[in-house]
Amino acid sequence: MKTNYEFDSRFSYASTVFNADFNNFAPINANQAWSLFLTAGRNDAALGDNPEVGRFFNNILKAVAFTAIISPFIFRTF
Repeated sequence: MKTNYEFDSRFSYASTVFNADFNNFAPINANQAWSLFLTAGRNDAALGDNPEVGRFFNNILKAVAFTAIISPFIFRTF
């Protein structure tokens, strides 16, 4: 599926993912994914080009998930 939607300037606050030059099923990196998530799909370059930022957010997400899974086993009452 290829989107050929022409983006009108009146709708400049619409999502980036609907632009014809963005959605060609090209792989995106972690920075672009987190930028799209944090800006509700409006800007894919909000976090810049540093790959450490994307890894940082990925590691935070992993730590939160790990803590949520392990904490009931550690803090359960006997």
